[in-house]
Amino acid sequence: MRLLVFGRSGQVATELRRRLPPGLSAQFLGRDDVDLRDPGACARVVAGTGANAVINAAAWTAVDLAETEEAAATLVNGASPSAMATACAEKKIPFLHISTDYVFVGDGDRPFLPEDPVSPVNAYGRSKVNGERGVLAAGGSTLILRTSWVFSAHGTNFVKTMLRLGQERERLRVVADQYGGPTPATAIADALLDAAKKMVEGADGGVHHFAGTPVTTWADFAREIMARAGLSCQIEGIATSDYPTPAKRPQNSRLDCSAFTAAFDVLRPDWRVGLDEVLRELLS
Repeated sequence: MRLLVFGRSGQVATELRRRLPPGLSAQFLGRDDVDLRDPGACARVVAGTGANAVINAAAWTAVDLAETEEAAATLVNGASPSAMATACAEKKIPFLHISTDYVFVGDGDRPFLPEDPVSPVNAYGRSKVNGERGVLAAGGSTLILRTSWVFSAHGTNFVKTMLRLGQERERLRVVADQYGGPTPATAIADALLDAAKKMVEGADGGVHHFAGTPVTTWADFAREIMARAGLSCQIEGIATSDYPTPAKRPQNSRLDCSAFTAAFDVLRPDWRVGLDEVLRELLS
């Protein structure tokens, strides 16, 4: 089986490259290969591929910057994935697309179900909703996989930021009233590879959730990072209102992942195990 993957250096794309199983090959497209701000170019790449399935692991991820550059974010996260999905539908090959917990308003304390209404609180979330709707409208075999709080040994993420700051400072103030599931990029990559194989063999896609367990807060996640890395930096939990950002963040990012487990037999990852693996790689 052969895959076409949009993305090459991001967290999930990097892990997809590293974790390709025997018998599966992939072409990875970076910024030099295709401009994600050009939906037509993305569609043409798909039209010319001989791949059995396409994974979109590329995205505009600068959440705060999207507040002032929403049109650009929507091109990358909305129009281009929609064009990819349409081209895949025309070729009758599966299209797998990564989305986010930020499509939800983030109120309450109940885990959000895939079928719950979307109501994003920031421009980034709106751009991802735009992409989800376009992908579904394409009408082909598609999987939209919403995830949250992605971390790895690569790129920019919360774990790497905490490690750097924890080595520089004795104390950090971290938000303690936002709840979610940190998700190792390795687990997302494995889930996508498994789902792609099953969809090529005829499995249905749909909208699904996949996030790490157990649910935690950013402050408790930071405390676990410090403890497992052997750092003495103390974490002071603060309210979201004490840490203003250009883009509003949802306070409830809990995701109900049971439907994905039932459909694809993929269990939720324990983020603490994933954190240990990332720390071993970063600190070795």
